[in-house]
Amino acid sequence: EKELLPGFHPFEWQPALKAVSSSWDVGILDGLSGWTSSVEDVPADTIARRFRYDVALASALKDLEEDLMEGLREHGLDDSSVTGFNVTIKESCDGMGDVSEKHGSGPVVPEKAVRFSFTIMSVSAQVEAEDDEGSSAAPVVIFQELKPNSELSCKPLCLMFVDEADHETLTAILGPVVAERNAMKESRLILSLGGLPRSFRFHFRGTGYDEKMVREMEGLEASGSTYICTLCDSTRAEASHNMVLHAITRSHQENLERYELWRTNPFAESADELRDRVKGVSAKPFMETQPTLDALHCDIGNATEFYKIFQDEIGEMHARSADSPPSREERRRWRAALDKQLRKKMKLKPVMRMNGNYARRLMTAEAMDVVCELVRSEERREALRELMGLYLQMKPVWRSTWPARECPDQLCRYSFNSQRFAELLSTTFKYRYDGKITNYLHKTLAHVPEIVERDGSIGAWASEGNESG
Repeated sequence: EKELLPGFHPFEWQPALKAVSSSWDVGILDGLSGWTSSVEDVPADTIARRFRYDVALASALKDLEEDLMEGLREHGLDDSSVTGFNVTIKESCDGMGDVSEKHGSGPVVPEKAVRFSFTIMSVSAQVEAEDDEGSSAAPVVIFQELKPNSELSCKPLCLMFVDEADHETLTAILGPVVAERNAMKESRLILSLGGLPRSFRFHFRGTGYDEKMVREMEGLEASGSTYICTLCDSTRAEASHNMVLHAITRSHQENLERYELWRTNPFAESADELRDRVKGVSAKPFMETQPTLDALHCDIGNATEFYKIFQDEIGEMHARSADSPPSREERRRWRAALDKQLRKKMKLKPVMRMNGNYARRLMTAEAMDVVCELVRSEERREALRELMGLYLQMKPVWRSTWPARECPDQLCRYSFNSQRFAELLSTTFKYRYDGKITNYLHKTLAHVPEIVERDGSIGAWASEGNESG
């Protein structure tokens, strides 16, 4: 049993990790070790549990020992030619919602929880080149995680009773994790695999974060900010005017530099000028995330938006003038009609908050036909069907694990489809997208091809494993 948990296998780091103990037999830690006082009326020793990051990584690699040795054999690599291994890690972190004890008498802790976890995505072997130049050949991938979104490949690192909106406690608990991660970037893990000591270098990619958590980690204003995107500097108005053509420009390093500008205001600018200069950075970024899009939350965000479009179309919003907005009562009626129809025809029960399962069922041609029964104008029905058709063509590109292999045609047509989708929004659905657009629609239309080109996949790097673990 013990072998399955971190803290069982000996290892060392070269050079030794800065400010991290060299002992390897460390099991579950108090997530706030070293903090003696309570945090905001909560007994500190009850609030978080975690593994030391390096110990957990060593344990995860030992779990893969057979796969790695098999990978070496398959590629005909013998021990003398392999100089070391590179390991790519996906990091995920998300709030778990309400986890309160319903009838318990345990310690008083916040009723929200956050889970931070990691997945080993791939391991490649560094091979010595045959020539005398001394240069090393291209790395050979000996392990690739085939189910990167399974809860089985996703290893929990830290569980904390903390509301994800509580920036101070979150940073206090994740601070040591960040410190360990930074130390590991500069060092190599020496761990015995297949009876021989092997050397591993780690590459961390924080991709399993929803928009809210990215903004929290990277010091950006909240989701309602006029600076709509965590990947580019676009404002909401710019993004709705030009829906498709944006490049990824933000980075952790740039956010840190902008925070310094925000803090020091070296050009003595007014608050508005300064905010425009730093593009919505307003707190110190404390954890590096990869500028990307989370496939699960993209699904959820876009389904939420389509759900609202359906209501607007049932209420014929396109025919209304801007100066006669619908009353709350009317809106409630449209929503009730939509919910009733979806429940009757598709057995889709209304949900308080959009979730992945509801989103998957709502975003289908079948659901579209059911909704169209409530829309009076044939012209509007056609427009809705075209919109959903385009969306369903685009979705596999950010959903599939390897789009170039699994849906090459949709990948090729993505830019064309997103252009047409944007055109529909800004003409037929102008009543809803004049000067505004949602955060996830912007990312879906503007950034997907660039991310796929850079990373090869969006779906593989999603937060699902962490959500379901």
